[in-house]
Amino acid sequence: MPTEPIGSIPRPPELLQAMHDFASGRISHEVLSGAYETAVTDTLRRFEETGSPVITDGEQRKSSFATYPLDGAGNLAPDGVVIPFADGHTRQLPRITAGPFRYANYSGEFVRKAKPHTSRPLKQAVISASALSLLYPQNGIPGYSQQDFLNDLINEVEKDIRSAFAAGAQVVQMDFTEARLSLKLDASGGLLRNFIQINQQVLERFTPVEREKIGVHVCPGGDYDSTHSAEVDYSHLLPTLFELSAGRYYLQMASESDRKEVLKLVGGLIRPGQKIFIGVTDPIHPRVETPEEVRDRLKEASAYIPAAQLGSTDDCGFSPFADDTSTARDIAFAKIRSRVEGTRLASKQLGLD
Repeated sequence: MPTEPIGSIPRPPELLQAMHDFASGRISHEVLSGAYETAVTDTLRRFEETGSPVITDGEQRKSSFATYPLDGAGNLAPDGVVIPFADGHTRQLPRITAGPFRYANYSGEFVRKAKPHTSRPLKQAVISASALSLLYPQNGIPGYSQQDFLNDLINEVEKDIRSAFAAGAQVVQMDFTEARLSLKLDASGGLLRNFIQINQQVLERFTPVEREKIGVHVCPGGDYDSTHSAEVDYSHLLPTLFELSAGRYYLQMASESDRKEVLKLVGGLIRPGQKIFIGVTDPIHPRVETPEEVRDRLKEASAYIPAAQLGSTDDCGFSPFADDTSTARDIAFAKIRSRVEGTRLASKQLGLD
């Protein structure tokens, strides 16, 4: 049974300090690059120690899972869409001020810099086109229509995914965490359908064989141990989500209040050839799940999802924004170790090993 991480791992204090010092002009870019390299090397080593068959660089070089393509871009203002979380804190996206829209950073560069430090297969997370579609202002941009922006955006997301594969990534995961949030913002489902349409245009750029290695991740957010849309019923999201022609789905499930009903729904939606990775560890809960709990969650899921199409993952990344230190780095790796061991136990009991 396959098992994969979602992506982010809490950054070590030394890296966070270096990022702060660089932003304040106290250290050079060369010193910051050394801090990134050290953090990535340590992250890959610790991932290997968990036994994880597929690993990531922990997104150590990213400012956040959502804004990494924009770091260093010049045509942005800071006053974009605000995303509120249940505990009262917010995150704010930038706003594009002029066209054309181009990435300043592509994910292939993260893969290229990580590969020399590990022999394990690497997974790379990329931000969805739908999330970045929120950068365009409601009052428009003179001389640069929303459609022109979307055309540029879809081109850039395709380029981002292809760059990761070209650099050696085995799997690419599209982070679509705004999917559930869209139903909180627009209960009619219109915004969700718009998001699905945008992301589907990206996926259609790839062949069916290529899409087997491209997945979509959804969750209710996980930042500073809080969520932005956990109250939205999963059943309102999943039927529309599965209209996407992705080969893999990574679904938050460990923290779901009624897993059986959701798993039953998923079992009726999956298509032949697709892989469903269910969350078996909750990154925003401090307790480390036991391997036996992970095993039992996968056995529960196998009652509704064919075991040959089932895999395990974490509900969300452990630190999707660089400054989120609410989860200790050691706790994150302990949860991953339990996920890996619990998946091995489930594979054995389900006759998959």
